[in-house]
Amino acid sequence: MMVVLGLGNPGRSFARTRHNIGFWCIDAIARENDILLEQRRRNAILGEGSIAGNQVVLARSRTYMNRSGVPARYLLDRYSIVPSELLVLYDDMDLPVGKMRIRPQGSSAGHNGIKDIIAELRTSQFPRVRIGIGHPQGQDAVHFVLGSFSAEESKVVEDAIVQSVKAVAWVIQHGLESAMDKFNRPLSPRDEKCDAF
Repeated sequence: MMVVLGLGNPGRSFARTRHNIGFWCIDAIARENDILLEQRRRNAILGEGSIAGNQVVLARSRTYMNRSGVPARYLLDRYSIVPSELLVLYDDMDLPVGKMRIRPQGSSAGHNGIKDIIAELRTSQFPRVRIGIGHPQGQDAVHFVLGSFSAEESKVVEDAIVQSVKAVAWVIQHGLESAMDKFNRPLSPRDEKCDAF
């Protein structure tokens, strides 16, 4: 069984911010696979169903981003899974808008949600799908991630979310390595430097 966790901040005021792209991906995966996100637990909103005949749990964290380790630990305990069975979807400032990267593990690269998950689980050995939101140009990082995409960026992000739905299904059906081969687009020299984290 695979548990797919989207990161973000709860509440209407954060709903359309860059930091919540993990939530948007979970919502899109749920719609595509007729999975209802209807179980409201203390630390996460859950939906249980199947993708291509494989049992899956979709989850949206109910904690703020910097406490993402709490729902991650809750999901491991509730479903008796190991970290390698927890697929985390989240925003990444070190990738251009709409660029998607699938990784089996890695450091937080400064992302507070991932940093907290690593601290809580005491391992960085969990797979993740990173969706690029671009890097702030002369803007404070906090204000940037809590801001909204431009109209031009929004179209690129919509396409990235469609790709994330396909990528998660592929991971579940064919495994992480196969998904990386299929969905990780070539990176520019600058992107390669960012991706080293």
